[in-house]
Amino acid sequence: MNATMTRRRLVQGVMACPICLAARRVVAAEGVHWGYSGAQGPDQWGRLDPAYQACGVGREQSPIDLDDAVAADPPAVMPHLKPVPLRVIHNGHTIQVDCTGGGHTTIGAKAYALMQFHFHHPSEHRVTGRDFAMEAHLVHRAADGEIAVLGVLIEAGPANPALAAIWKVMPRTAGPQVAGAGTVDPAALVPGGKLWRYAGSLTTPPCTEIVQWAVFQTPVTASTDQIATFAALFPDNARPVQPLGRRFLLRSGG
Repeated sequence: MNATMTRRRLVQGVMACPICLAARRVVAAEGVHWGYSGAQGPDQWGRLDPAYQACGVGREQSPIDLDDAVAADPPAVMPHLKPVPLRVIHNGHTIQVDCTGGGHTTIGAKAYALMQFHFHHPSEHRVTGRDFAMEAHLVHRAADGEIAVLGVLIEAGPANPALAAIWKVMPRTAGPQVAGAGTVDPAALVPGGKLWRYAGSLTTPPCTEIVQWAVFQTPVTASTDQIATFAALFPDNARPVQPLGRRFLLRSGG
């Protein structure tokens, strides 16, 4: 087989794989600037780059208003998370904690490895029109590339010990990853209990529609000082809610 034919078959193989194609689009679009206001804001994401097209025309976009959910018994969501070394990055859009080796979550029989968690201010999901002070997203990936995100709503209240170590070392400006002393336990952010479930997308470009969402109905708390510290860095890094469309929004037990 000559080199030209080999390249052609490789390209055809990638084009036939939706997950591979999504990965190519993410890589291709890394250099395209986007933000949360003005000409690079959420209402413009779909126009900034062809790789972001789903942000503007997708029909299963996230976040959504978690309203009028249907009681159901879908496959159980079972987190199996464990502490990881404290590695934090300010990526220009949020504070993100690397969770390589941090365990996994199963949805039914399918396992999703925890990759990272990050934060939004205010919350991206709303509950019957109400937003919360913040929201944490625990991002998981399965072997086939599908993503599952555990969403945790955060409201003002007692200080959150799980956030204290992160807030102590999180950079104030975008830059390389920094390491803190000790570990952070992602399980400490997960409240357990009942969930909202739906099929959706990444909430940032390229807005790829390969996400199984599980948002906990019970919020956790953060102190007003903890919320204010994050808000000083990110006054608004939340994408507006998107139409539910023809999707099912389910309410399930924990």
